Amino acid sequence: MSVLRPFKANDLFRFNNINLDVWTETYGIPFYLTYLQRWSDLCFTQESPRGRLQGYILGKAEGAQTEWHGHITAVSVAPEYRRLSLARNMCQRLEFASDGIYKGYFVDLYVRCNNALAIKMYEGMGYSVYRRVREYYGNLGVGKDGRDEEDAFDMRKCLSRDVAQRSIRSNGRDMIVSAHDVS
Repeated sequence: MSVLRPFKANDLFRFNNINLDVWTETYGIPFYLTYLQRWSDLCFTQESPRGRLQGYILGKAEGAQTEWHGHITAVSVAPEYRRLSLARNMCQRLEFASDGIYKGYFVDLYVRCNNALAIKMYEGMGYSVYRRVREYYGNLGVGKDGRDEEDAFDMRKCLSRDVAQRSIRSNGRDMIVSAHDVS
């Protein structure tokens, strides 16, 4: 049985099998180290019994007042370990810490609008689209549906502190903002 444990700095030298995927955003080592230093309780990795890394999640706490929240910066599972609920378990751990430790109102994440499998997975975990962010991932031109293929959905899930559920909306796919409007 695999184990979900805190992400450690030396894991950076062992996660190529996870990062070599077209949907996974990769960052420089200083970026990862900043997360591990500032938000170590929101960074986890899943490790197989044989010691192979299966997936990881990086998160942070940000915002102010009713916008104070947990943010999933990256969640990725190696292709050979997908469909085992590893991403779901890692997200639940981050949600638990965002709720209990950081007392956030919600957890959010950004996902490419054309990543239908990930969107379906997040919706199945209780996330909903809050807004569409134009050219969040850059600009590759207009896609087949007339919209930029590199737009992102800002997806959110309420936590216990948001009793009135003000951090979500039913018409999020219709709310379009510029990447410059997003912090």
